[in-house]
Amino acid sequence: MQPFDPPERVEKVSERRASASGFEELYERSRNRLAGQLFALTGDWQGSFDFVQEAFVRTWERWERVSDYDSPEAYVRRVAFNLAKSHWRRFRRVLYTPAADSAEGAVDPDSHIDLVVALRLLSLREREAIVLHYLADEPIDQIAREMKVPTGTVKSWLSRGRSRLAEHLAIHEPEELTPHE
Repeated sequence: MQPFDPPERVEKVSERRASASGFEELYERSRNRLAGQLFALTGDWQGSFDFVQEAFVRTWERWERVSDYDSPEAYVRRVAFNLAKSHWRRFRRVLYTPAADSAEGAVDPDSHIDLVVALRLLSLREREAIVLHYLADEPIDQIAREMKVPTGTVKSWLSRGRSRLAEHLAIHEPEELTPHE
């Protein structure tokens, strides 16, 4: 800024700084959480950070509009999920074959490898619904809007996904409780 800048220019510079500050806060607050959700979706620790990083770059390019959204983090997550899905389609990678050696090298030591391997056995849509609902705490109706499907479809994916996860992880669902007579 020059010493004699018109007030409009000073105001625009101030707005840009405040906007950048909001973006930085979003990035710091949600970067690792989003990478964890992408890791659960893809099973690729480094790739999940790459997708999240690219999603933030694309979000920054549209930040003036995105900053007004109810949940800018949901926008970043959707972009990152879409990038991951596009990557899979482009390279036609087979994600359903567990490879112990490559999985161990790509996984954060603190992660839950059994869960990630089990998630890889689900269909992409089931896995995405499970990650959004249980890791991102998204309500079913929000997931349905994001995935552009009816809520009943999301409920079906969640149900099938939970059942398949329980089978793979050897989790037994509690039997229905019957009232004592």
